[in-house]
Amino acid sequence: MSIRVAVIDSGVHAGHPHVGGVEGGVAFDAQGQPHDDFVDRLGHGTAVAAAIREKAPHARLYAVKVFDRNLRTEIAALLAGIDWAVRHRVQLVNLSLGTSEQRHAGSLAVRVQRAVAEGVLVISPLRSPEGAELLPGGLPGVLAVELDWSCPRDEVRLLIEGQRCLARASGYPRPIPGVPPERNLKGLSFAVANVTGWLARSLTGPGPVRLDDLQAELVRQAE
Repeated sequence: MSIRVAVIDSGVHAGHPHVGGVEGGVAFDAQGQPHDDFVDRLGHGTAVAAAIREKAPHARLYAVKVFDRNLRTEIAALLAGIDWAVRHRVQLVNLSLGTSEQRHAGSLAVRVQRAVAEGVLVISPLRSPEGAELLPGGLPGVLAVELDWSCPRDEVRLLIEGQRCLARASGYPRPIPGVPPERNLKGLSFAVANVTGWLARSLTGPGPVRLDDLQAELVRQAE
């Protein structure tokens, strides 16, 4: 059974050859109201989806658009996107973004705990490139991601840091033929996408995905 993945981003250009289609999708405006136009006009969400698809060719991708003309969104759209993903029973939520605004901690924590209760794993960056801790990546129940340029693109380094399960991954996306890596999109967003793709390839079955299980497996491997 293929893993179901929600890509919360700028939408997805489903016809892109590196994406190969999506199962469906939705978009949310700044007030968190849904509409049907989840086409990507920035290219970011499509590149994220392509990075996931490269590692997990059989994953069932769902586009959840919360950006439109720039890589900024409102908290209402983000909350609505997470709610939609949980309601639609995905197993992984790729959230290559975050906020350092602590005033949103409560509302995001509610969504994360709802996701955990439904067996949905949110994957999101822990810190901004400037070092600020981000939400929801810093919340319990989220698989936090850090950028590691030394990590090969086909690997993910999972470890336990205190009470937190942390994943480190490369920030390079899927290569584009004829485009040098330094001219392609790259960075923290694609570290998150590489982790999501790696998990989607590694997991099997339609059941819940729980961070506690990943942590237990890490402890078992260390014994």
